[in-house]
Amino acid sequence: MFVALAMILSYIESLIPLPFAIPGMKIGLANLVVIVALYVMDEKAAISISILRVILVSFTFANLSAMMFSLIGALCSILCMLLLKKLGSFSVAGVSIAGAVSHNIGQLMVAIIVVNTVQVISYMPILIIFGVTSGFVMGIMAVMVINRIKKAIK
Repeated sequence: MFVALAMILSYIESLIPLPFAIPGMKIGLANLVVIVALYVMDEKAAISISILRVILVSFTFANLSAMMFSLIGALCSILCMLLLKKLGSFSVAGVSIAGAVSHNIGQLMVAIIVVNTVQVISYMPILIIFGVTSGFVMGIMAVMVINRIKKAIK
């Protein structure tokens, strides 16, 4: 169910135009599902949801090139979020922000390799600003969802 929800959010996100978008830049709606899974399920579930979503969305709505960028970004993101959650000194929003920024950094690393130039690093400032902003918003939304799930379980 979580994978399906993440896929739906990915599709909805693809319909939202960003006026200043860098190729591949997205809000990160599907990451909301991964963050919630990380806090209400377990690490394996969050990793599985993240990877399955990228693979299924890429085959359904994108291509192998997009999958490569998304998969590296998702792996960087989930690994960073797992580490920060284990440390225990970061809020859900902080973990989400770090996940968003690390996703962008992972995608930039792939772009440097694919394009064979470090010039794409010039996108870094806008990607960090966007990652912090969207990561914060997704983190706040995740807290609201997590609280509702915990309340419903009780």
